[in-house]
Amino acid sequence: MLQTDITNVPVPAELPDGAKALSELKGLSLDDAIEKIANGLVSFGFKLLIAILVFYVGRFIIKKLYKMTLKVMTGRKMDASLTTFVLSLIKMVLYFILIITIIGILGIETSSFLAIFASAGVAIGMALSGTLQNFAGGVLILLMKPYKVGDYIEAQGYAGTVKSIQLFHTIINTVDNKAIIIPNGGLSTGSINNYSLESYRRVDWTISLSYDTDLVAAKNAIMTMIEGDKRIVKRYIEDDIKYREELAHAADEVNGTAQPEEEEEKPRKWWQKITPRLKKRKEVIHQSLTEDVEMNAAIPVKVERKPFVGLNEMADSSINLVVRAWTHSSNYWNVYFEMNERFFIELPKQGFSFPFPQLDVHFDPGVSQPQSANSAL
Repeated sequence: MLQTDITNVPVPAELPDGAKALSELKGLSLDDAIEKIANGLVSFGFKLLIAILVFYVGRFIIKKLYKMTLKVMTGRKMDASLTTFVLSLIKMVLYFILIITIIGILGIETSSFLAIFASAGVAIGMALSGTLQNFAGGVLILLMKPYKVGDYIEAQGYAGTVKSIQLFHTIINTVDNKAIIIPNGGLSTGSINNYSLESYRRVDWTISLSYDTDLVAAKNAIMTMIEGDKRIVKRYIEDDIKYREELAHAADEVNGTAQPEEEEEKPRKWWQKITPRLKKRKEVIHQSLTEDVEMNAAIPVKVERKPFVGLNEMADSSINLVVRAWTHSSNYWNVYFEMNERFFIELPKQGFSFPFPQLDVHFDPGVSQPQSANSAL
C-alpha cells in the first residue's frame, strides 16, 4: 500500500476552509482520507441532528409563546390591530433568533450573516425612510391610542369617522362617505382634533336681533327655549349622567330588557378568591387616590355647565347674542340644528325681529347736486 509522509504538511494561512481541507487530504493515504471524511460526516451529521432537534424544540416554544401572548392580549381586550402587529413581530423576531442559532450549531460563521442583514437593513431603511416613518407612526398610534375606530377626528385637513387603523395609514370616512387614507407619520406628529374623546360638548349659537329689541326679554325667551330641552345640561354634567342612566334603566324596564338581579353568590374555593381580592384592593387604592385629589381645594369637584345667553357684539345692523349650552356628544348636531329652527320660528312670534343689513343715507337739500350730461343739455 502506498503511503506518503503526512507530517508537517504546509497549509497557506490565506486559503479558505474548503481549500485547507483539500490540501490536508492530499497528503493522506486513502484509508486515512476515508477515515477523516467519515469522521467529518459523522460530526456534521451529529450537528445536523442537534440542529433539527433545536429547530423543533424552538418552534414548539415559539408556538407556546405565541398562544400565551394571544391569550393575554385577548383577555385584556386590546385593539385587534395592535394584537395582530405584536404577534407578527414576536413571531418574526423569535424565528430569526432560532435560525441564527441553528446556523451557529451547524458550524457556519454567523457574523457574516449578521453583517449582511445589518447592511441590508441600513440600505432598506434609507430607501424606505418615509415608509418606515409611517410604520413607526402606526406603532405609536396603536400603543398611545389618541383615537380609535369609530371616533370622529379632524387631522391633516380632513375630518371624518375613523374606519380602520393600519400600520402604515389610517382610513377615515367623511360625512359624504369618502374614504380618506392618511399616512400615520403625519398623524403621530401632528395635531389631532378628536371630537369623540369627550362625552359632553358645548353647543354655540349666534343670534342677531334688531337694535330696538328688549334685551332682557330676548334673553329670557331664549333661555326658556334652551332650558326646556331635556337634552341640555341644566347645571352639572354629573347630574345629567345620572339622569340619562335613569332614563335608560326605565326604558329597559318598559322594553323588558332590564338586567336581572344578581343571584346570591355561591361559595368559592380559595384559589377563586385571589383575583377578586386583588381587584378590590386596586379599587380601594384608586378610590383613596381619587379622594385625595378631590380634597385639594384647587381642583373643583364639579364645574357648572349651565346654559348662558349674553350680548356678544353690537354690530353695524344688529346686536349679536351668544348662546351656549352643554349636551351629550351624541346629541350635538341634533340639538344644534333643531334649536336653530326654533330660534328662527319662535322668536318672531314673540315680537323679536332679525334685521337685514342696512345703510342710513342722509340727504342735505342745501347742497347742490351734480347734474348729469343729459340734464345740462
